Amino acid sequence: MKDISTWALNIATLRGASYADARIVAQRSRALTTKNGKLGSASDTESVGMSVRVIVDGAWGFAASEDLSRAAVEATAAMAVEIGRASARVKRDDVRLAPEAPVTAEWTTPCKIDPFTVSVEQNIDLLLKIDSEMRAVAGITLAEANLNFHREEQWFVSSEGANIHQTKYSTGAGYTAYAFAGNELQKRSYPNSYGGQWQNKGYELVEELKLVENARVLRKRQSRCTMRISAPRAYSTSFSTARNSACRSMNPSGIRSSWIACSEWKRTSRARRF
Repeated sequence: MKDISTWALNIATLRGASYADARIVAQRSRALTTKNGKLGSASDTESVGMSVRVIVDGAWGFAASEDLSRAAVEATAAMAVEIGRASARVKRDDVRLAPEAPVTAEWTTPCKIDPFTVSVEQNIDLLLKIDSEMRAVAGITLAEANLNFHREEQWFVSSEGANIHQTKYSTGAGYTAYAFAGNELQKRSYPNSYGGQWQNKGYELVEELKLVENARVLRKRQSRCTMRISAPRAYSTSFSTARNSACRSMNPSGIRSSWIACSEWKRTSRARRF
């Protein structure tokens, strides 16, 4: 990537730029979901591109390209210079950069296991195991599980001498079980609602969450919901106590959980007070 940046900076400087920088970004994402024992969606995408910023005659110019061949990079840098020169015709004042010493740095998100070293097949197998655990309770109408991984690598080089390389990882995982009956809905989620737990970590987050083990715990709690839906009158007097007990529960890993349909427990037209 250093060669690509050098090509861009050389052309920009030769064409008259007083300042230039090049940024290259490479991204990879994987998103997998299962629904009721089947694969719901699967994607594994990669993208790469670069941009050039310049100051010409006191004005900014910018251009970008997804093509990292030498010819394309040099053409992109030349276009940035031309745009800067055109912008200078309508400028009010010259661009002045703050005086900052150039920085050389290397940084990576704390990551023990690159999530992309784990195969898609292993990811799907894990999701299906979670799905199976959730649907082991009679009355579960819908079970959904997901895994998401993202890696973004950036290189930044400037004509002033800055040279920065950083890699960012993010991982997300979670699942939800629903029970529908008539006009009632019960929902349990782990490790929390709204898509699960996301952190700037690698695949180690998936291992820390103990997804399969906690699916068994969630299954037990969801069984209370299905009992409540299937026998509303017989169970109504003790449901409040069961809900409060579930709300106080914490999962074995110590990560906050929203089992909790307690907070998500819903009624529609036949709502009653407990």
